[in-house]
Amino acid sequence: MRKYFGTDGVRGRANIEPLTADFALKLGRAAAGLFKNNDTHRKIIIGKDTRLSCYMFENALVSGICSAGIDAVMVGVIPTPAIAFLTKSIRADAGVVISASHNPYYDNGIKFFNANGYKLADITEHEIERMIDNNEPALDPYSIGKAYRIEGIGRYVEFVKNTFPKNIDLKGLKIVVDCANGASYKAAPLALRELGAELILINVEPNGTNINDNCGAVYPENMAKAVLEHGADVGISFDGDADRVVFSDEKGNIVDGDKIMGICAIDMMEQGTLKNNTIVATVMSNLGFEYSMNKKGIKLIRSQVGDRYVMEDMLKYNCNLGGEQSGHLIFSDFNTTGDGLISAMQVLGLLIKKGKSLSELCSFIETYPQVLNNVLVDKKVSLDELSNTSALILKIEKELGTSGRLLVRYSGTENKLRIMLEGKDEKIITAYAEEIAEMAVNEIQGKK
Repeated sequence: MRKYFGTDGVRGRANIEPLTADFALKLGRAAAGLFKNNDTHRKIIIGKDTRLSCYMFENALVSGICSAGIDAVMVGVIPTPAIAFLTKSIRADAGVVISASHNPYYDNGIKFFNANGYKLADITEHEIERMIDNNEPALDPYSIGKAYRIEGIGRYVEFVKNTFPKNIDLKGLKIVVDCANGASYKAAPLALRELGAELILINVEPNGTNINDNCGAVYPENMAKAVLEHGADVGISFDGDADRVVFSDEKGNIVDGDKIMGICAIDMMEQGTLKNNTIVATVMSNLGFEYSMNKKGIKLIRSQVGDRYVMEDMLKYNCNLGGEQSGHLIFSDFNTTGDGLISAMQVLGLLIKKGKSLSELCSFIETYPQVLNNVLVDKKVSLDELSNTSALILKIEKELGTSGRLLVRYSGTENKLRIMLEGKDEKIITAYAEEIAEMAVNEIQGKK
């Protein structure tokens, strides 16, 4: 088990251990020490979202990286997937993103990409943790890196636009865009306007504390409401670091990552570009979605939760499309991680090419009722130690049989127990979720 790293980098409450400026300096130093031994480019690129603490962590990381003899290249506020792209583009040793994604402003996180634009493997994160605890590498007064800034948004916008079909544009399309007061607030409007779209922009005025505040992909109902109010053709809602995207159709219905993956998979299969007619989703993806894909001749492979695990299985099974119900979508022909803006380009391209509304495109995808219960817990006690909760889970799984699914796991980034149930009767699965939550909370409290 890793000491500092979770599902997606190091994450926690900003200015509280371990996520302090002092720790960020040590983390930057250790990462630089590791990566400079693997290559000769001697530079690490750093991007961030709009939360207040990003400036503090940016300076601390720069200090740590430079102290280890590596140059620190800053690109400012920019989507997470832009760092994956820019790391490869400028031939950097690694990329760093300062962001807590969809979390509130008072949280923050630090995550890395390797030189090829992929998130780090568990073994690499273990090595960075070891180097932090051993104060490695040793400081050398004759080897100090430089710190400088480059323009990154323009490069990323051109890269994203090049994933949109070349023979069409977005003229005549009215789009609501919710940028969550986050990292996409400049890049997304710029890319979409340059393709000719009419935009209704919401939550594009970050102030350091309003990122994800009742807006963005975690609260897509606000975007959906705006679609109806403005008579828009479609709505797009990014999360704080813009590696996720959730849509609304023209009727104000929320369209999640499962459905977006489904309509894109069908189009790619028709074009002959869907590798092995297979996609990778996670254990959270809806059972009805899987059945809908199977009916169309598309196989679905399930991975662990987290877009880096999706990417690992995409590489393992030679797939070029994968994602999560939450809106992390990976089109690996274009980028190596979840990219909200690239995903939006693929969907908008489909609307134009097919001449259909988003609701029409999604109509073939069946979804089972799904209940998600996120329960705050004081500590993450292994489910194996919760004998009563484990017994209840087994009992409910037996009752569901093949007509439903149950998944209970801890969040990788928050002190939450996530309970997911699917089945044909929403009342029954809701009652099951509440029963498990109550049992788990009581049993965890008894472990104090």
